[in-house]
Amino acid sequence: MATITSLGVGSGLDLSGLLNQLNAAERQKLKPIVAQKTQEQAKISAFGRLQSALTKFQDAVTKFNDPKLYQGLKSSVLGEGVKATAGAQASAGRYEVTVNHTARAGSVASVGVADPQQSLVGAGGDTLTLSFQGKDDVTIDLAEGSTLSAIRDAINADPDAGVTASIVNDGSANGYRLVLNSKETGAAQSVTGMEFGSAALSEDTATRVAGRDAELSINNITISSSSNRVEGAIQGVTLELDAAAVGKTSTVVVERDNEALKEAVTGFVSAYNEMKSSIGRMTAVTGDAATAGELVGDRAVRTIESRLSRDLGALVQGGELTMMSQLGISLRPNGRLELDEAKLDETIASNPKALADFFAGDSKEGGMAGRLNGTLSQILGDDGLVKSSIKSSETRVSNLDDRFERMERSIDQTIERYRKQFGQLDGLIAQMNATSSYLTQQLDMLSMQMQPRKK
Repeated sequence: MATITSLGVGSGLDLSGLLNQLNAAERQKLKPIVAQKTQEQAKISAFGRLQSALTKFQDAVTKFNDPKLYQGLKSSVLGEGVKATAGAQASAGRYEVTVNHTARAGSVASVGVADPQQSLVGAGGDTLTLSFQGKDDVTIDLAEGSTLSAIRDAINADPDAGVTASIVNDGSANGYRLVLNSKETGAAQSVTGMEFGSAALSEDTATRVAGRDAELSINNITISSSSNRVEGAIQGVTLELDAAAVGKTSTVVVERDNEALKEAVTGFVSAYNEMKSSIGRMTAVTGDAATAGELVGDRAVRTIESRLSRDLGALVQGGELTMMSQLGISLRPNGRLELDEAKLDETIASNPKALADFFAGDSKEGGMAGRLNGTLSQILGDDGLVKSSIKSSETRVSNLDDRFERMERSIDQTIERYRKQFGQLDGLIAQMNATSSYLTQQLDMLSMQMQPRKK
């Protein structure tokens, strides 16, 4: 049988086109697998978004188990030049703060020289002795040939110097001066003088500025501080003073931070409603598979909604408040929460302890927050509904991939079998056509031989 290199050449039939049609028809079997895989991948993505929404809600719930939320204080200042920050040890109160003067660092300066690069230290080098008001003198070695700039650098390189050195030009002919400023404010750390052994430089005592402590009164109690950052004068409160406060009285108010508690409740309601909106989109029934939610009819989602609704609606025992509605939160028929801010403000202002008892309870597991957190931990845990659903869909995707590969191999084998059969058919028809042509020629010749000859 003759070898056919291209289907249809031998027979004249469009066998290649027919083979392509058969291939397309066979590959239709893959479409349901692809559709199922797409659906499972959409579920995985949807559960990922649900996990994110639930985690955000859990974060909002967890805030209620932090004691600092109910004990938090905030500070405010009526007046200029004073800032106040309330810490964990602060107590609510009102304080009149009068600043007599702020703390400052001491400074000394040398006489002027014409050129900061001229040599001031002779052969063998020299020493510079710095004196302070409240601590021992500091001695700094100066190298032979040191200039004003080199002396500055030697002082700044000494970690024990207690001062920072700079060069100031006063604009006169001999205007370059070495200026030393105490690193810290306050009288005790104040530099009070500089003395050179034999260098051609000395202190200009007329420029001395004595360091001093800040002086203020709090409710007529006189306070001194080496720094303008005053800590401990009011327990748990840090005051920061600047020049604008001098000679003025400011009122520092430390009070309960009701805003933080309100923000926590508002965040709780908002996070829950966002989670419900996410679930609503994922379970939306539109009558069209292309636009319907990815998790329509999913049992895990229904279970999650049911457990959270049960926790929100159940009574909280052991406190003055037992239901969310008593503090201004209501569960609407659509499953979302609604907040009455006026009622919440009234509860926070009049009975913050009852609010704490409702959300936090007497233990980490108690109260509304503890109950919800326990449920959410189970839902979001490694063996919880969300991760189990994701793992289940991932397993189905993997199985569908294997099934797709097997089906593809089966289709390829079927098409290859068709190809061989078509090749055989093409060859057979070609042979039959050749035989037919040969017989036709023979019959034609025989017919011509049988015709009577003309005389």
